[in-house]
Amino acid sequence: MNRTQKDACFTLGMAVLLLAFVAIVYAAMFAAGDRLAGTGPVKLWVGLLVVYTVIAVALVRRKQSPAEPESDERDDKIKKNAVLASFASVWVSLVLASLIPTFVVGDVGSIPVFLLPIINFIVFYIAFLVYSIAVLAQYGWTRKGGQP
Repeated sequence: MNRTQKDACFTLGMAVLLLAFVAIVYAAMFAAGDRLAGTGPVKLWVGLLVVYTVIAVALVRRKQSPAEPESDERDDKIKKNAVLASFASVWVSLVLASLIPTFVVGDVGSIPVFLLPIINFIVFYIAFLVYSIAVLAQYGWTRKGGQP
């Protein structure tokens, strides 16, 4: 597994962990009781994220062999195609982020301002997911001999 694949696996793993983290935080926000009600799982999940990050960064930085190249032309082409797919997903996500609130609250309704950064974060998150999946899918499309 080369560096590009390791980076994509790390990003995909982190994205899945962050998705679960966001779900836990939202559950804690609406837990009945005082302000600290439901924050136990959040603290545990933060610890899990830190441990995953430290281990993943160590594994991504470590080379499998001294002869392993940083990247080649194929890696650059795969990254370029993944960036294009990610860019397209940003546009689709922004269009959906503009249309969905209209369907949810209607033409005369309003949404709280604190949701706007959350919407932008979700668009950014989707772009990272699409980039990682595109990289891994492109490496998966070729056989061991390098033939498609």
